[in-house]
This record gives sequence, structure tokens and C-alpha cells, in this order.
Amino acid sequence: MAATVVVNIVVGPLVKIVLEKASNYLLDKYKVMKGMEEQHEILKRRLPAILDVIADAEQAAAHRAGAAAWLQAIKKVTYQANEVFDEFKYEALRRKAKKEGHYKELGFSVVKLFPTHNRFIFRNRMGRKLRKIVRADVLVTEMNAFGFKYQQQPLVSSQLRQKDHVMSDPKKITSRSRGKHKEKLVDMLVGQANNADLTVVPIVGMGGLGKTTLAQLVYNEPAIKKHFNLTLWVSPKKKKKKKKKKKKNDATSKNNLQKLVSGQRYLLVLDDVWERKDDIWEKLKACLQHGGRGSAVLTTTRDGGVAKTMGTVEAYNLTAVEDEFIKEIIETSAFSRFQNEEERPAGLVNMVGEFVKRCVGSPLAATALGTVLHTKTSEEEWKDVLSRNMFCTEETGILPILKLSYNDLPPHMKQCFSFCAMFPKGYRIDVDKLIRLWIAHGFIIQEKQVCLETIGKQIFNELVSRSFFQDVKQVHEIEKKLNMTGHVIPELHAKSMILCMMLHFL
Repeated sequence: MAATVVVNIVVGPLVKIVLEKASNYLLDKYKVMKGMEEQHEILKRRLPAILDVIADAEQAAAHRAGAAAWLQAIKKVTYQANEVFDEFKYEALRRKAKKEGHYKELGFSVVKLFPTHNRFIFRNRMGRKLRKIVRADVLVTEMNAFGFKYQQQPLVSSQLRQKDHVMSDPKKITSRSRGKHKEKLVDMLVGQANNADLTVVPIVGMGGLGKTTLAQLVYNEPAIKKHFNLTLWVSPKKKKKKKKKKKKNDATSKNNLQKLVSGQRYLLVLDDVWERKDDIWEKLKACLQHGGRGSAVLTTTRDGGVAKTMGTVEAYNLTAVEDEFIKEIIETSAFSRFQNEEERPAGLVNMVGEFVKRCVGSPLAATALGTVLHTKTSEEEWKDVLSRNMFCTEETGILPILKLSYNDLPPHMKQCFSFCAMFPKGYRIDVDKLIRLWIAHGFIIQEKQVCLETIGKQIFNELVSRSFFQDVKQVHEIEKKLNMTGHVIPELHAKSMILCMMLHFL
């Protein structure tokens, strides 16, 4: 959810990448900018000036349409500049290869008849492109008119190392806070033992209240494992528009599903259902009704309409977590660098109650907010966070706090997170592949004596700790066992795969 909101206002990292390319020593060494020195110098002066105020501009874009439009224009020009300096770098590397005698090895000798590498033609063509970018000086004028201010960016690596001291798991606190709810749901499901009809229990609540966590607690409860012969967990993905599949595939999926549940007393968890598809649910339900007496479906959703469509009993409306647990979650994250409670600064401890009110009983919001506060060490910094507009409501959910957490990220982390908007909701990300993509796009900043892959993993862990990603390898017991290859989730359990096929073809 957060990715789609903030992706359009991420510009700073792009500008920084272009500045690094424009300052590459190869451009001067192999004289690829000859005849364009003036435009080159203008860009090298303007880019740092834009970087100085870009963080303030990105924050202003959330509530100022003019600032948002300016950022979009800057983004467009920056992408153009990025492509231009990629061409300059390529030309510099080509000249380097030729000078060092590697020309024939790289196959350039076969293109001598073409004018592509003629220096006069190259200078003429690239000069036009560069002048087009430099002429966008109106954007600099507008930048000054908006009055954007310089903001000091946080030191990332030190923050990441600090978090490595002691980091308690806020999820355990959330689990404790939902103990009574778990008992009620377990009793409700086990109590249907003699019911010949399929029981469907929806858990309904605002995003971030811990519906999935509660479903996990129920799913892993020993009494549930003992009572049901078969337990399954599926997270339906949002359906994309695709061409119609053959009826043969539909029939095969339905038959497989019926065989799986036939005669079995099963519990199926459908986690995070969004779409109201009455026809799809009726077809799926028809297959699921072949299960044994006492079978049940437990589903989680934010949508009361979905709960009404699917439920056979009254929906279980999940209430807010009590303030004492929200406070504990915030303190666990915010003060994780302290070994003992006595070491926590009294002034900061006294301010926690104000932050509790902002979370409206959401453990996810408390986790995100606590992670932001972890990087702030003075009362002035905490007061600054309190002064920001981050009140959660039924309409906004926890988005204001997630945006606060996002705005607190360093520029290159924003870029890494925004890049993930390319993945559909519910997509199981291969972390190693994602990090390689970040590296390939130049999003990760090199540090001395630290390899890029290590930095990439630190960035991913930071984003997880700020609640931007769900660490799906912890979703439930079955998927934990499959997570031995280093990926987040390499595959689904075979039984769950059949259900996914069913959901896909319907």
C-alpha cells in the first residue's frame, strides 16, 4: 500500500546517481565532453543545489500540488540526464578499450564503416541532448520560488549497526496481546465438530491491527492441530486480467481440490482477502463442502463486504490492541540499544504515552513508529516527530505513520523501497534477486570494506523492521520449513499449491 503512495515523489536518489555519473573521472580522462565543457560544469553545479533541498521538496509534495508537479518535472529531466551520461560513460569506456588494445577483443573492429564512433558526429549528437537538459533552468528558478530548505540526511550505516545490538521482536508482544482472541476463535472452530455444513469465520479489522498474526496463532495452536486432520494456509493474490483458461484446467483444479479435502476434517486459512467475488467464492465453496464434518475456513479481510459474502457465522471484529501493549512495542523498538530499562532516558520515556495515542491500537503502526524513534536520541528530535501530522483514522488507516517512517529513510533507501512497487501485492520476493536488482540499478552506495550484497541485506532488514515488508518466511510453520535455500519463500507447500491453482483458474 505504501509503495503506491510514495513512489511518485522519490527523486533525490535519482539526482544523486546522475551527479555521480556526471562527476566520473573517465569523462575528463578520455575527453568525451570536449566542446560541451560549459554545459557539463553548469550541471555539476546545479545537481548539488537540487540535492540540498530535495528532501524538503519530497515532504512538501505530500500536501503541495505545485511541489509535486515540480518533482515530477525534475524526475523527467533527471531520467533524461541519466540516459545521456550513460552514453558518455559508454563512449569513455570504448575509448579506454581502444587505447589499451582491447578493441578487437570486444568486436569493435567490425563496425569501422559505421559513423557511430566518429568523434565529430558523437559530439554534435550528444551536445544537442545535453543542451536540452541544461535549458531546463526554469526548474531551478521554481525551486528557489518554493523556498525549499536544506535538510541534514541521517547517517545510514551507523543506524544499521546500532540496531544490531539488541532488537526484541515486537511480534511476540502482539501475540501476547491477542491471547484472549485466540482462545475465543479456537473454541469457536473446535466447537463446530458436529456441524455437517462448512463453517466460515471471517476476521475483520483495519490494516495493521494484527489479523494475520491472530490467524497464525490460531493456526499453530496445538488444539487446532490435534482437532483437524488437515490444515492449509493460502494467501490469495490479487487477480490480474488474463485470457480465459481452458475449461479443462478448471475441471482439473476442482477435481484436485475435492480429492484433497474429501472426507477430511480440515481448517483452511485464507489470509488477506480483498476482492468481493461472489461467483468465485461460490465455486470454491462448492469444492470445499466435500470435506468431513466439522471442517472450517478462517479468513482475514479489511472489507466488511467480503466478510458478509463469505461468512457463515457472525464476523469476528478485531478490536484495537490495549495501550499497555502498544507502549511496550514502541519502547522495545525505540530503546533497543539499551540493555536495561534503567538506562533509558527518563525524558524520552515520559513522552512515549503521546506516541501511543497516535497509533490507535495498531501494533504495526507502533512497530514502525518505534523504529523511527530508535534513530532519535534527544527530546528535541522526539518533539519534532510529535509535531508532524501522523494521526491514524479509520479512513487513512496507519498510512500517516508509514509515510513518516518512509520520510525518515535516507534517499537511497527510499529508492530501493520505491523500486519494489513493480511487484504486485502479495508477491513473494526472492531477497537475493531483489538485492542484485538494486545493485544493477545503482541504488546501493558503496562503503569501504563492505560488499554491496551485505549493504543490500542491511537495507532490506531495515525496511522490514520499519514494517514496509512482511517477512513472509515467518508467516507460518509450513513455510518456515521450506525456507532453507536463502530465499524468502521459494515455493508453496504442495497442498497449498492445489488451492492456489483453484483460486487462479476460477
